[in-house]
Amino acid sequence: MDLINKTRNMKANKKPNYNQLAHSYCAFLRGVNVKGTTMKMAETCKVFENAGLTNVTSVLASGNILFSSSDTKLNLKTRIEKALSNHFSYEAFLFIKEKDEVDHIFHHNPFSPNPDFHIYGFVGIDGIEKILQAEFDKADKAAGEESKIVAGNFYWKVPKGNTLESDFGKILGRKNLKNAFTSRNINTFEKVLKKM
Repeated sequence: MDLINKTRNMKANKKPNYNQLAHSYCAFLRGVNVKGTTMKMAETCKVFENAGLTNVTSVLASGNILFSSSDTKLNLKTRIEKALSNHFSYEAFLFIKEKDEVDHIFHHNPFSPNPDFHIYGFVGIDGIEKILQAEFDKADKAAGEESKIVAGNFYWKVPKGNTLESDFGKILGRKNLKNAFTSRNINTFEKVLKKM
């Protein structure tokens, strides 16, 4: 009898711990608090929790939501976009990254800090960096405005106050690109990374 109990205990101990299998992610939402879509981050986090995600928290008010899950990124993207679309009555798009991917974007930034410029990194579909670079090459540019692709990531440096008024900034708002990418100030990636 003791041998049977020991065997049962050994089998019980071998059951997977699903909490340990969970990964930490950041969802970068597109179109937050623009064009009439008002989203409070506390409410947004609640939507994530109701979708079955854990350890949910936000970083800044630009739609950067940290969470944990054992599901795949593809399934998570579909599930969360549907939950956000239903709750906030808008067409939600987001891009999910793991910590090493956020680290990759932040640490490959090719531009030095400059008080007169913003530096942006981009997350999106596969190959988006080439699409963005092609659009940037065609656009008129302000003095000092630059872009670079480094390690598969697209980076944009633009004079402060010129982000939305620049030719390239206007391209970023095109409807045909709305499900392809979103951008963040490079400082946002740093803040997200520190909390992951």
